Amino acid sequence: MRQVIYLIVILTFIIGYVYAHVPEHPSAETEGFQFVAHHEASPDMTLTSGQGVLKFKVLYTRDHFPAEVVAAIDKAHGGFDVDRREGKGETYFALPEVGIIQISADLKTTRLIETPAALKKANAHYVTVWTTSSGTPYLSFPANDVGRIFTTTLDGKLVHTLQAPDALTDFEHQEVNIYFREGGKFVPTGVTHIDGMLYVTTGYSDLDYILGAKLTSLEPLEASWYPLAFGGKGEEPGQFGTGHHITVPDGTNRLDASDRANAEIERYSPDGTYLETLPLIKGSFPCSIDYEAGYAVVACLFGPNKEKGAPLYILDGDNLVSTVMLKEELGMETFQHLHGAVIRKIDGKLYIIAQSWNPGDIVILEQVM
Repeated sequence: MRQVIYLIVILTFIIGYVYAHVPEHPSAETEGFQFVAHHEASPDMTLTSGQGVLKFKVLYTRDHFPAEVVAAIDKAHGGFDVDRREGKGETYFALPEVGIIQISADLKTTRLIETPAALKKANAHYVTVWTTSSGTPYLSFPANDVGRIFTTTLDGKLVHTLQAPDALTDFEHQEVNIYFREGGKFVPTGVTHIDGMLYVTTGYSDLDYILGAKLTSLEPLEASWYPLAFGGKGEEPGQFGTGHHITVPDGTNRLDASDRANAEIERYSPDGTYLETLPLIKGSFPCSIDYEAGYAVVACLFGPNKEKGAPLYILDGDNLVSTVMLKEELGMETFQHLHGAVIRKIDGKLYIIAQSWNPGDIVILEQVM
């Protein structure tokens, strides 16, 4: 009898430990934990989190979104981008089996965009809004589960699919060429654009380089892999523990890539030259970074204190000036792990759109003035 009791205690401990700890391996997100979300239907919107003038409260939860989004948000594993062209401001993201979703510039309404079947079935691991030299805007989605980059118009028409590099693709680093010749998987985690070049992070694989693909035609839109490759797995400056989200800060010609395991943002010029590293708090596992109005928001997978849930870091320039705790201080129980966030300034006030992972959820925060 005593042995049975001991066995029950041990099994209870093991089960509790498994559900309380998400592995920190770079591929942990791709494992697809099937948790059921127990979201707070009516969170206390008087609660605030953050410091100084950068305190935030909950403005909208998942119930602000269409029913199709609410039904699928538990499985969300992606992030957002904002159309920051003059007079625009819409935010885009995508969900498997739902497709592309647009949030209005004033954040008050959302709409579903008709999405091509191949993209709708895949997992869009982030999105980038970019514009060609002729002024035509596009959305590009790195689909980590199928190893492709889908590019659509803002209305969802599929105009290009960038397939995985093959054994004949010639990159400037032999390590990359050997990787694909030996059958290494192409697992894109992020994509962005500068001057006719797409830049793709590959942190969910042993490759962990940023790869370049060059636009070869605008009408029709065509792109092919280019020799450019930089980064690589490691802990040295400019290398990645897990290269995740990548973006171009508004008004710059610089690439900023989230280095999740090393708790850093790695910065490069468009030709792949390493510029500098922005260090963040160790153990934070930054998934994404987004810039607007002189501020940046960083969505973290864990945070130094895992029991409190993951933080949103707000930077003024390169200085950490506020930490928003969605789970601990705003009562958003599903926000144990953050995966993506963007920051907006609307009528003089800051807003943050954030997405959690495992389970997925979505929230819009408003600055407390």
